[in-house]
Amino acid sequence: MILQLKDLPVALLLIAGIVFSIYAKKLTPAAAFTGLICGSLLYFGAGYPGILMLTIFFLCGTIATSWGRRKKQKLDKPGDHERRDSGQVLANAGMAAFLAALLITFPEQRVLLTVMLSSSIASAMADTLSSELGMIYGKSFYNCITWKKDQCGLDGVISLEGTLIGFAGATVIAIVYALSEVFNIYFLVIIIAGAAGNFSDSFLGAKLERKGILTNNLVNFLSTLFAAVVAAVFCLVFRL
Repeated sequence: MILQLKDLPVALLLIAGIVFSIYAKKLTPAAAFTGLICGSLLYFGAGYPGILMLTIFFLCGTIATSWGRRKKQKLDKPGDHERRDSGQVLANAGMAAFLAALLITFPEQRVLLTVMLSSSIASAMADTLSSELGMIYGKSFYNCITWKKDQCGLDGVISLEGTLIGFAGATVIAIVYALSEVFNIYFLVIIIAGAAGNFSDSFLGAKLERKGILTNNLVNFLSTLFAAVVAAVFCLVFRL
């Protein structure tokens, strides 16, 4: 992969993102460098749509994390008071970066891998928005396994409002895909897979993260993996 003149805008965007995230104390320097690698893979693998999806996810995630700071402090969810580290970056964007690398290696599988990649980002987007904004705007909170009322902010606790916000987040990523390709069945597949990944995050959070069996980073990564697998199943089983 040789950097060409047409790649300059993306290179400047990635550099600007690194500088901003470090200056604004959103990411550690190591995390920013990890983000650079992920962003580069997404660009060379999925082109402008890939880097646009990552940028939208980063911006929306940053805003959502900062939103409702006082209420989150009361819930012991400091959000933007903590810099994200490399593990957190890989937990959300690592699967998409891996699929982008596969796109570079196997370009003949572009359609399938691009849908899987988009679904993994849709899952990360849905999870981030539903968890960060759901605790702000949610009215009633339930354990996603028992469906009994539970405490806001705990792992695996969801609300109707948060779920709908997450669904909207997955839809935004699906729209980016559709605008770069075409509005077809894959648009719905990405939304469904993104929502499924979001729910799997809540399920793993309630079942395993609460017990200390899995870390939050691993739960986030597995949810993006699950979303990618769901998308692949739809595409392969139904021969889309």
